[in-house]
Amino acid sequence: MPLDRPALCAPASGSIMVHVVVNVEHWCFDQAMPRTLLTPPHGRQSVPDIPNFSWVEYGMRCGLPRMIEALQSRGIRASTSFNASVIDAYPRAAEALLNAGWEFIGHGIHQRGVQDEQNEAGIIQGALDKIEAFTGTRPRGWLSPGLRETEETPELLKQAGIDHVFDWVLDDLPAWMSTRQGPLLSVPYNLELNDSVIYAVEKHSSPEFFERLATTLALFEHESLTQPRVLALGLHPHLMGVPHRFAYFERMLDLLQRSPQVCFMTGTQIADWYTAQVPAEPLQGK
Repeated sequence: MPLDRPALCAPASGSIMVHVVVNVEHWCFDQAMPRTLLTPPHGRQSVPDIPNFSWVEYGMRCGLPRMIEALQSRGIRASTSFNASVIDAYPRAAEALLNAGWEFIGHGIHQRGVQDEQNEAGIIQGALDKIEAFTGTRPRGWLSPGLRETEETPELLKQAGIDHVFDWVLDDLPAWMSTRQGPLLSVPYNLELNDSVIYAVEKHSSPEFFERLATTLALFEHESLTQPRVLALGLHPHLMGVPHRFAYFERMLDLLQRSPQVCFMTGTQIADWYTAQVPAEPLQGK
């Protein structure tokens, strides 16, 4: 429990570890969209779904370049939770992320929940193999599409070589999970600081994300005097990269950079920081 947790030594660069995660996804044109902005007449879902496909396509064409530039110009290295099929569907976007030096997190092949897949193990392995072939580095982290898992997902991730996962949004610090294959680290992600929840589900006005972040940061600046905190931002180019929200995205980055307690880290860096202080307990019976 958090109340029982021993004090951790914060990174030298800051006690609030900010992890910027940009979800870069491939929504298949010939399938139902994972989420909709404009509902169809009479509620009848149709394929192709031109308006909702275009909503996400705008993010890949216009929103993502804005976000890459905003992060690069501030010297911030982000992570991308990345559908592996983006490599083929949006090769220029994939190359831009690689050239920006972002960390790639496994995020399935297409933007489709693992419950809908016939071969979950094959999807996980195939996604990681494709990203490794493209980047030269095999992802160590995984974020399931929609944060959805089956009962076997942690086991399959561990089998595939994943050592940390972002699906379990249950703490402000990493925490160890047990699988039959060995320990798996849960690294904080966020639903409350997530543009998909704030704008697509709760349908708040554009300033809402900035206001939530400012309030969260103020609390973390106090709490991190005694215990470090991980502050993760879940972002999507079709939501945060649109013009009426983009100015708030830039204000969010500037707010974070002004705090002397903030450091920007990737998921792997956070996982390694935690593991060095709280090693996993060995698998019983091994």
